[in-house]
Amino acid sequence: MLIYFNGKLVKKEDAKVSVFDHGLLYGDGVFEGIRSYDCLVFKLREHIDRLYASAQGISLKIPMQKREMEKAIVGTLKANKLKDAYIRVVVTRGEGDLGLDPRNCRHATVFIITDKIALYAAELYHKGLKIVTVPTRRNIPEALNPQIKSLNYLNNILGKIEAINAGVPEALMLDQNGFVTECTGDNIFMIKDDVLVTPPVSVGVLNGITRGAVLEVAAKAGLKTCERMVTRFELYVADEMFLTGTAAELIPVVMIDGRLIGAGNVGKHTSALIGVFKKITKKDGVRYAL
Repeated sequence: MLIYFNGKLVKKEDAKVSVFDHGLLYGDGVFEGIRSYDCLVFKLREHIDRLYASAQGISLKIPMQKREMEKAIVGTLKANKLKDAYIRVVVTRGEGDLGLDPRNCRHATVFIITDKIALYAAELYHKGLKIVTVPTRRNIPEALNPQIKSLNYLNNILGKIEAINAGVPEALMLDQNGFVTECTGDNIFMIKDDVLVTPPVSVGVLNGITRGAVLEVAAKAGLKTCERMVTRFELYVADEMFLTGTAAELIPVVMIDGRLIGAGNVGKHTSALIGVFKKITKKDGVRYAL
């Protein structure tokens, strides 16, 4: 495996970050998870735009232009001869000292990993997930805005630990007022009376690339869409439910907090959306050749 590391392709064992890097010491940095499908990087430019927006949000200067970043991502995929891959792009504040002051980090660290990922077992895409609501609340936007896709994922990890302790693979997190936000690594959708509903980004959720793609293609599956505040009770009585994310793609949910969703199987609208989503992953992005 070759890793892009500060402008060079190096072997995995040679891709080393300083113990004084503030990405390691303080979670001071940003990242993106991206997917390629059959030599097409799905919505690559949208992901790059979000990466740079996240960096702007924490006053982090990425030492390369967007076009250079695009070439670096595609070049890393080609160097590893990967047609289908999960891509992780990371930009840290860089090496500094043991203090918090970001001005002491002179040069940002940039690395790109191209590999495989299986967030959930394959069978769960056919049977559906069981999830639970956890006590850990989602960060309030005024403290750490979820629109900044930062390396500080401890809030999400705490929720994930609670899901694991409950014996399920994923956790639903609420905001400080008890409204639905998102899961630890995915956006959440419900379908009720042929309307697709998801919490608005203003409640404190990541404006997911896959989330946006699903909202765009829902009309093709015969669904109206609505972004609004959602309660747990509404999820309990939903007809269908699913999660979205770059790594997860689109995965059904059949039970939450011990309550069956609908008939307890993958619903017709969810199945239709999965089909439409798979089609756009073959055409909506940047293509490359091996």
